[in-house]
Amino acid sequence: MASKVSCLYVLTVVCWASALWYLSVTRPTSSYTGSKPFSHLTVARKNFTFGNIRTRPINPHSFEFLINEPSKCEKNIPFLVILISTTHKEFDARQAIRETWGDENNFKGIKIATLFLLGKNADPVLNQMVEQESQIFHDIIVEDFIDSYHNLTLKTLMGMRWVATFCSKAKYVMKTDSDIFVNMDNLIYKLLKPSTKPRRRYFTGYVINGGPIRDVRSKWYMPRDLYPDSNYPPFCSGTGYIFSADVAELIYKTSLHTRLLHLEDVYVGLCLRKLGIHPFQNSGFNHWKMAYSLCRYRRVITVHQISPEEMHRIWNDMSSKKHLRC
Repeated sequence: MASKVSCLYVLTVVCWASALWYLSVTRPTSSYTGSKPFSHLTVARKNFTFGNIRTRPINPHSFEFLINEPSKCEKNIPFLVILISTTHKEFDARQAIRETWGDENNFKGIKIATLFLLGKNADPVLNQMVEQESQIFHDIIVEDFIDSYHNLTLKTLMGMRWVATFCSKAKYVMKTDSDIFVNMDNLIYKLLKPSTKPRRRYFTGYVINGGPIRDVRSKWYMPRDLYPDSNYPPFCSGTGYIFSADVAELIYKTSLHTRLLHLEDVYVGLCLRKLGIHPFQNSGFNHWKMAYSLCRYRRVITVHQISPEEMHRIWNDMSSKKHLRC
């Protein structure tokens, strides 16, 4: 069985390399360029009455799972579910995470479930490659919205929905990105502490207090008609945040009645404000790149903009030097 899995893994790597080379040389890059970030949403005007204003969802999230792992939490309830936002071409990043901090077997006696979040790509070749990858690793979920930067909010809501539906008894959830290095020792033992009573209505990360950027040239541009206020509620950087599993269902249900914004972390902050949940600041979460040193990385929980090669190098160095003091 082990040799069969190894052969499948090698075949997957070769197929991914060949597919990405083919796509980069012979085919144009597909991207979602619609002027409206959520063009799939329509407002039902027929039979509209004032009586159903509060009950009718304005964001029904009516998407189907194309790839799912509904039984991932059935045998053992996870202490921690890790939701990693990724894109189709990032196989190397996903594999680096599987082989380093995202390995579900890193901690004896502590069940961890790792899942990669994806939408649907416009290129059927990439969709097929991800499906084959899923058949080997069983750690990918996909819904049928278009995978794009402007739909990152939908990707996170998919993860919230999955936890609420298939893994509601988990203790904690982490949402992060595929270019993040996570110091799992600090996350598990110093922040979450498995020996203590699990918290409820808990949310923490790198808390940002800011307002909308009105410059249309900015990646974080927010139109005034979409968000007229001058300040955002406190929100955690989308590069990495932690919350108790009960919050997943609360956010997902709140999102059904909250107008969508394309800035995922800001949108989650809006839902938290509606729920009366205040995110806690934690200096261990870094949303920037940080030069590697053993002692520096031992003090943090997350570091941003880490390549797959760096991921392996950092993980190997930290793992081999646990006996050294700083």
